[in-house]
Amino acid sequence: MMEMMSNTYHIPVLLQQCIQHLSINPDGVYVDLTFGGGGHSKEILKHLSEKGKLFSFDQDEDAKANIPNDKRLIFIPHNFRFISNYLKLYGVTQVDGILGDLGVSSHQFDKGERGFSIRFNADLDMRMNQKSALTAHKVINTYDVKQLTAMFREYGEVDNAFKLANVIVEQRANGLIESTTQFNEAIIKCTPKFEANRYLAKVYQAIRIEVNQEMEALKECLTQCYSLLKPGAPLVVMSYHSLEDRLVKNLVKSGNVEGVEEKDIVFGTIKKYFKSLTNKPIVPSAEEIEGNSRARSAKLRVAVKL
Repeated sequence: MMEMMSNTYHIPVLLQQCIQHLSINPDGVYVDLTFGGGGHSKEILKHLSEKGKLFSFDQDEDAKANIPNDKRLIFIPHNFRFISNYLKLYGVTQVDGILGDLGVSSHQFDKGERGFSIRFNADLDMRMNQKSALTAHKVINTYDVKQLTAMFREYGEVDNAFKLANVIVEQRANGLIESTTQFNEAIIKCTPKFEANRYLAKVYQAIRIEVNQEMEALKECLTQCYSLLKPGAPLVVMSYHSLEDRLVKNLVKSGNVEGVEEKDIVFGTIKKYFKSLTNKPIVPSAEEIEGNSRARSAKLRVAVKL
């Protein structure tokens, strides 16, 4: 997700498009995978009757401050990778729609002490779940060159990933790298002079994804979505970088996050699990991006279960 200068917890991106494609049944059961500031959840609640239910997930302790007093909302303070287990606890095996607004909230970027942003000097943290044992500090100070290279290459698409990994290992030989400022200074010889912010954004993205195991969590969550959705129910997912978008696109295309298509044994045709309603992803308008810079990289995909 892109950073934005704002005191607002989180401005929901493509809000009306998300709600429109959820095609909300007032008496239905819905899931918001990423509650955050509650913007999408609160809009869904406006369309539900007294019989409707909304299950909202968020592992960030700060998100609890945004929970509205509404008996139709069940807030689950855990990672969405456990979606099936927690829904089962409430006797729910199928739902009428699932919405996911992936990545990091504006609040997490703007709260300097969380260590997500290149704009603030802070401890190397980057945890969405602040009870997690793995921090950016641990990744940067304990991963070897091979691990660091793979992380920066895969999760940040950093061109000089190997050089960057070696520089980090060399620098920490003189003492632990403790803060974001210290880290930025430690890798200065790898940072392009006129593209520092863009480069650091990629580097920080890679570390953040590793710390929060974001790709593994998303794969687990998406893998469960097909069985959780009722036939004809929509899956509405907004991603902010190509790694997330590719997983969503693969799921819609083939029913699995690897994108491996299966043939029907009897008919020899390719099995279809979803019907895509967005052959090209929906992107924000210029007006929305102007009002919320975080929206710039958003891509919204919608599909219904066959």
